[in-house]
Amino acid sequence: MQKNQSILGCLLGGAVGDALGLPYENLSPRRLIKLLGPPDRYRFFFGYGMVSDDTEHACIVAQSLCLSPTDPKLFARQLGRRLVWWFLSLPAGIGMATARACIKLLCGYSPERSGVYSAGNGPAMRSAILGAAIDDVAGLKDYVRASTIITHTDHKAYEGALAIALAAWCASREIDTPEKFFDFYFAEAGEISDAWRTLLQQVQTSLASGQTTTDYAAELCGRKGVSGYIYRTVPVVLHAWLRHPNDFRQAMLTIIQCGGDADSTAAILGGIVGSRVGLSGIPKEWIDGLLEYPRPVSWMKQLAQQLEVTSTTKQPTKPVESSWFISLIRNLFFLIVVLVHAVRRLLPPY
Repeated sequence: MQKNQSILGCLLGGAVGDALGLPYENLSPRRLIKLLGPPDRYRFFFGYGMVSDDTEHACIVAQSLCLSPTDPKLFARQLGRRLVWWFLSLPAGIGMATARACIKLLCGYSPERSGVYSAGNGPAMRSAILGAAIDDVAGLKDYVRASTIITHTDHKAYEGALAIALAAWCASREIDTPEKFFDFYFAEAGEISDAWRTLLQQVQTSLASGQTTTDYAAELCGRKGVSGYIYRTVPVVLHAWLRHPNDFRQAMLTIIQCGGDADSTAAILGGIVGSRVGLSGIPKEWIDGLLEYPRPVSWMKQLAQQLEVTSTTKQPTKPVESSWFISLIRNLFFLIVVLVHAVRRLLPPY
């Protein structure tokens, strides 16, 4: 896969997954089909899809990387500044750890000291774009660490985020069989905890036995679905990717039906599979159905092109920007729609 298609596929694939999974957020596998039907089309706003913080973070990371293609410390400063402005636009559904880190950044803490001790999946949801854009694995690890500790300092958060970044790196290079990926991962990841190694070995065993992703997720996470804990999110996402490495549609249907934190799991998986299949591998109706402003599909395409140039030349590029004020208005509208969905869940069928 050419670099520009990998970056574009990662960014838009994540956005599509985010928008598809959003209405199913925090539903159990048992309830999600009963309440909304299969996740084969957008069900957020009259047949259109909107994105949440998962896609916004991926875009912020891409913008920051455009300005700092060779300096992780500069990248962290750029990311920190953009996270503050994003936080001030009142995004709905922000995680507690990320919110606390943004408040610390707002109060003057440096990106190296703003993180809080948490193993939420926030760092994982913004790391696929790093894997799609950065060729050097050693450099990639530095960028993933900088992106992680700005909000989450628990080492588990870094382990999960790095696994997603390396998955996107491998997907863009067609290293997408379980044997090839896990051989690569264990060779490149460096020191990992025994608990994390055991989880990944369980993913390998499950894939080798032919177990479906939904059955694996139920076994690992229970009846409520995949939680936002990174030791639950990332193993299920990796399982779904390695079961459906070239089939974007089936990968999305599978991961959303696992339940739980569906917008994040689908966004992360969409970024990985999108890195492999590119724009042409993402269903056109899902691309056309994204209802986004001030970051429409055309804006994301332009950002992906700028990041591809920066990634290739290693020269900073001024990225396309978006209006903070319009983002604020958009987020208030988004919150109203989310509240309507919350009320709908109180009505039959329960």
